[in-house]
Amino acid sequence: MPDFRDEIPGSRTSAGRVSLAGLQVDMASGLLSSAALTGFYLQRIDHLNPALHAVITVNLDALAEAAASDAVRVADGPRGPLEGIPVLIKDNVQVAGMPTTAGSPALLSAEPPDAFCVQQLRAAGAVIIGKANLSEWANFRSGHSTSGWSTLGGQTANPYALDRNPSGSSSGSAAGVAAGLAPVAVGTETDGSILAPASACGVAAIKPTNGLVSRRGLVPISPVQDTAGPLALSVADAAALLSVLAGADPEDPIAPAEQDLAERTRRAVASSADRTALGDVSLDGARLGIWRDGSAAAGPATAALLGLAVAKLRSLGAVVTDPVTLPGADKIREPEFVALQHEFKYGINAYLAYLAGFGGGGSLPGSLAELIDFNQRNSDLVLSRFGQDIFITAEATSGDLTDPGYLSARREATRLARDAIAAPLATHGLEAIVALTANPAGLTDYVLGDHHVFHSCGPAAVAGCPSVTVPCGYVSGLPVGLSFFGPRWTEPRLIALAGAFEQATGVRQPPALAASVLAPR
Repeated sequence: MPDFRDEIPGSRTSAGRVSLAGLQVDMASGLLSSAALTGFYLQRIDHLNPALHAVITVNLDALAEAAASDAVRVADGPRGPLEGIPVLIKDNVQVAGMPTTAGSPALLSAEPPDAFCVQQLRAAGAVIIGKANLSEWANFRSGHSTSGWSTLGGQTANPYALDRNPSGSSSGSAAGVAAGLAPVAVGTETDGSILAPASACGVAAIKPTNGLVSRRGLVPISPVQDTAGPLALSVADAAALLSVLAGADPEDPIAPAEQDLAERTRRAVASSADRTALGDVSLDGARLGIWRDGSAAAGPATAALLGLAVAKLRSLGAVVTDPVTLPGADKIREPEFVALQHEFKYGINAYLAYLAGFGGGGSLPGSLAELIDFNQRNSDLVLSRFGQDIFITAEATSGDLTDPGYLSARREATRLARDAIAAPLATHGLEAIVALTANPAGLTDYVLGDHHVFHSCGPAAVAGCPSVTVPCGYVSGLPVGLSFFGPRWTEPRLIALAGAFEQATGVRQPPALAASVLAPR
C-alpha cells in the first residue's frame, strides 16, 4: 500500500499534507528545487496511477520546465505563488504540445495551443506536469454515464476506496490532488463538475463566477455555464491557484459591463488568498443561511455532518439562519438541460471547426454529427460502458443560439437560479448560503451508472455564482464537503468564510487507497 506519509525529499512536509506556502519556503531556502519536486511527483504518478487512472498523459517536458523555473528563481526570484509548482490540467483544457482529448480518441490527433488560463500558469512559473483524466466529454455524452471513465484514460478510482467513484467530470483532477500526484490541479465545471468530485475526494475547490476565468481553450459544453477552476488540499492553495488562473482575456466573451467587477475580483482574490494562508480569517459575525433542502435525500450519517457543521459555525460566531429556502430551485434542471443541449451543439461544432487548423490530417470529426458517427463506428471501444444519447438529442436541436425556444429556456433557467439564491440573501440579510456539497462516493457501477443521491451545485452553476467547497467530515471513511456560495463576484468573502471553517475544523485526512469501504448511509 502506498505510504502517504512519505516526505518530499528536501522538504519538511509530505505529499498528503503539502501546502504551496510551505513548498515556496523550502524552495526559497534552497532545501528544495522545482526539478526535485517535479521528479518526486512524476515518481508518484508512475507508482500510483496504475491503480488510480487519475492522469491521462504525463508532460514529457515537465522536468525541463522545472529546471527553467529553478533558473528564473536564481536569477530574478519567484514570479508568484506557483513558481516551480507542478500542476495537473484536466484534459479538456488545451496545453500546447500535448493532446487535448476530453477523454475521446476522436480528438487525439489535434494539438491546439495553450488555453488562456494555461498561458497564465506558465507566466506565473507553474510546471505543467500532465493532463488529468475526466468523465469523457465532461459527462455530457450520456444520461446513464459512469463518472471518471473515459475511453483513453480508463476508470478513475477514488483514493479513499478504489471501488468507489470519484464523481465527475473533473475526476482525475480531484483524485490526483487527493492522492498526492500533484499539489494542485485545474478542473472545469458546467454544473457540479469541480465541486462534486472535490467533495467525493476530500479536497478543497472553487467554482468561480462565470467570466472570472477565461473560457478560451476549453472544450465546450456551454458558453454560459462553463468555467475552469482550482482544486487543492486547502482553501488557501485553491485561492492561490485561482489568483493566477483569473487573468483578464480580451478574447473571452465576458460582458463589458461586468469586466470591471471581474478585474476587481481578480485583485481581491489574490489578497484573500494571502490572508487565508496566514490565518487572518474569521467567521465572527458572518451571516449565513443553511440550505437543508439541497441534501434532503441524504442518509442519517451524512445529514448529521451538516448538523455538526452548523453547530461549529455558530460556535465560531457566525449568525446562522437555519434553514433557508431557495424558491424554485427544484425547477431549474428542466430548462437548464434544454439550454445546454442547444449550447453544446453550437459550441462543439464551432470548436471542431477551430481544431481543424491544428493537425489531424482530416481525421478529426468536423461536427457533432460526425462525432456521433465516429463513436458509432468505434462503438466496441468508445461506447463500451455507456451510450451517446445526450449527443443524439443535442444534434436534434437547432444549435442556433438565436432560436426562440433556446432563448426562452436559457432565460428561464438563469432567472430561476438567480432568484433562488437572491431570495434568501435578501430576506435574511445573508452573506452566503451553506449546504452539503454532495453525497459520499457511491460504488462505480457500469450496469446502473452513477449513484447520485444529491448535490447542491446546481443553483450557483446556472446562476453563474461562485461556490467554495471544503471537507467537513466522513461517512464510513468517505469524505463529504461543505459548500459556501453567494452572489456573483464574491469569491474573496467566500474564500475567507470557507478558509475560516477549514482552519477551525481541520477534518481532512489523507487517503490510504483502501480496496473498499463499508456502504455509506
